[in-house]
Amino acid sequence: MLRHQIGLALSLGVKRIVVMAEGISGELVSLQHVAEAGGAQFHVVATARALVPLLPPEDDVIVLGDGLLAMPDAFRELIEQGPVVLTVPIEAGLPLGFERIDINHAFASAMRFPGRIAAGLADLPPEWNAQSALLRLAIQARVTLKDVPVAMLGDGRWGLVRNEAEAHVAERQWVRLHTSLANAGMGSPGEVVAMAFVRRFGPALLHAGTRPAIVGIAAGVVGSLGGGIAWLGYFATGFLLLGVAWLVERVASLLGQVERDSLLATGLERRGVAFFHLLIDAGLVTVAAWRSELPVTNALPFGLNFFAPLLLIGGARLVRLAVPNKQGNGWLEDRLVASAFLAIASLLLPFDATVMLAVLTLLGACLLMLQFAADAHAGATPNSQLTSRS
Repeated sequence: MLRHQIGLALSLGVKRIVVMAEGISGELVSLQHVAEAGGAQFHVVATARALVPLLPPEDDVIVLGDGLLAMPDAFRELIEQGPVVLTVPIEAGLPLGFERIDINHAFASAMRFPGRIAAGLADLPPEWNAQSALLRLAIQARVTLKDVPVAMLGDGRWGLVRNEAEAHVAERQWVRLHTSLANAGMGSPGEVVAMAFVRRFGPALLHAGTRPAIVGIAAGVVGSLGGGIAWLGYFATGFLLLGVAWLVERVASLLGQVERDSLLATGLERRGVAFFHLLIDAGLVTVAAWRSELPVTNALPFGLNFFAPLLLIGGARLVRLAVPNKQGNGWLEDRLVASAFLAIASLLLPFDATVMLAVLTLLGACLLMLQFAADAHAGATPNSQLTSRS
């Protein structure tokens, strides 16, 4: 949770991060490295009074309560509006553990105010809780109160995590929320399977320290295994393993997306994903060429057995670009679907004829969609006919 909050702070460009704790632990040392790598100084203090010299009057101070879990975009939008104390309605906030401010408001565990307000900490008893003290000082200084939308409390975009049981519930809700945002409009079978896997096993994988890069390496191993098995003549199995390799890579990408959206320090952008997809496509084309039953003779051009598979896989990419924003376009990039189709064709159908028919179907559908789009655009163009009345 603290790692997420440090990510929130770094995303706002803060220059100093102060953590309230009784002493230095191994986890705090690792978080210090994270903060310093992000360009911020890192301090650990034990009392509210010790905060005073670290909060210059001319600085802005952002306070995050213990256990706050907030969607980064929503948090930045609310906190960047200037000096503000974020609140939630008292009837919704108290059951969730938020601190009472008055009869109508509870503190939403985040506020921003000028550093001069924090100077009042020096006049308070040392046993005072730092968050409560700063909240009271901000209220006395008449910092603006602003409500966090109640809908954010219900869908997991804003909440408090107070114990391990709540952490497990929040984590699953968090992963579901991020994967839903990452896959809005994506309904292909492979994407659905990858998303379901991440929702079910993603928290356990991240807890176990399984980084997305490790999952990506596993995808490469599965893809290499598929190519090797196809070389030995088990073409259908080779196709399926290439599809599974693509699926494993999609799981890795979704895990990386969750980490980046959560602003975890480990959520680095994974490079080479597009290149990996090209390798999967090249693998499918190559295995299809190996599976082809076209005779290899001097009478036929060299590489003819690659022609139809290359048109099929390359055509799927071109159609996706030629007709964007169409319902079901995700199927054209779903290599789990493509590999399953090729595996079935390899086992049950005349392989070369099936691939050629699929190419014709793909190109024909693309031409029809482009023609309908052109006709609709022409029909929507206003004309300049003149009308008169007799």
